[in-house]
Amino acid sequence: MSENRIKIGVLSDTHISGFDKNLKEIIDEHFSDADLIFHAGDLVDLCVLDLFGDREVKAVYGNMDNARVRQALPEQLVMEIKGFRIGLIHGWGSPAGLERKLADKLGRLDCIVFGHTHYPVNKTIEGILFFNPGSAVDKRFAASRTVGILEIGKNITGRIVSVS
Repeated sequence: MSENRIKIGVLSDTHISGFDKNLKEIIDEHFSDADLIFHAGDLVDLCVLDLFGDREVKAVYGNMDNARVRQALPEQLVMEIKGFRIGLIHGWGSPAGLERKLADKLGRLDCIVFGHTHYPVNKTIEGILFFNPGSAVDKRFAASRTVGILEIGKNITGRIVSVS
């Protein structure tokens, strides 16, 4: 990645409660050159964060996370990266209209990263990039297991990567 661009590896809905060799291999393969990692909730256990080693991780809790995870992580984060305002949140309820509910809760941002549905999303609505990496471990709701890559330079672009 050039000095002018930031690469962010994005995961959500990992739903694991211990060391997972497959997920570690996915992280090492797809996020080895990431400047930052986002986890959009439903870790289930904080040990998931250990899989990232010494990489910088921003994470939020999801609806399936236990009390320990909820005490350690916030429900949502809003941060500025290279002049762009980015929200990180898990999501809740039905997937129908979820993007609108997230925008209403977080306010006007350049990008909203979320999870919850296990289904990848990479689309712009009314100037906001909505980005859901899907799930790297569960393909009940999508054709394949996926992770995401966000790149931030003069703009924000997202890419969904199949890992299955």
